Amino acid sequence: MPKVQHYVFHNFGLKLLSLVLAISLWLVVARNPNAEVAVDVPIEFHRIPENLEINSENIPLAQVRVRGPEHVVHRLVTHDVHVEVDLTDAKPGERTFDLTSQQVRRPRDLSVVQVVPSQFHLSFDTRMTRQVEVRPRVTGSFASGLRIANVVANPAVITIVGPRVRVEAVEAATTDPVDASGVMSSQTFSTNVYVSDPLVQVVHPAPVHVTVIMEKSSSASGAR
Repeated sequence: MPKVQHYVFHNFGLKLLSLVLAISLWLVVARNPNAEVAVDVPIEFHRIPENLEINSENIPLAQVRVRGPEHVVHRLVTHDVHVEVDLTDAKPGERTFDLTSQQVRRPRDLSVVQVVPSQFHLSFDTRMTRQVEVRPRVTGSFASGLRIANVVANPAVITIVGPRVRVEAVEAATTDPVDASGVMSSQTFSTNVYVSDPLVQVVHPAPVHVTVIMEKSSSASGAR
């Protein structure tokens, strides 16, 4: 019995403290069981080489399944999770990228269970800048005996930038429709200009001024 008592009461304070800590830890774990959630996040591209453009329209979202303490998962918001892809070695052409848990940035208490898709495909092209003509779009109904004599855009050209193969395919930029109904001589309208290819951008976009000039039609002149 003395040996048993000595074993029990030796360093009793430390043993009691260890017991309290163990019970506290168990209570924390019991009250905060693990939970799992899937979040859809955009793929972020880092360190893109100079003069290189992504030539793919459809870039998938990444669905990331994470697991961790329930109280952490419940407070999770989309911007807490990021998927990063390093494009340092990217070159013109096509390339397949792997998505792994190592590329997922998330709160420290969460672990990555799965990333979907596990791979995705991108096309790259060199960046090209060039100027293209602005072609106004004019609509409307006009007074009898009048017709459009001329349409002038100011500026007449704009600068575009994007993947080389797409920029080379652009014939002209187009304005939003200008309704010139009721114009008797001339009138200037302010509108916007765009390029239909979503991967080609207008450099320094600004309003375009479209002047519509009317004249008498030949049939009206003959009638006089």
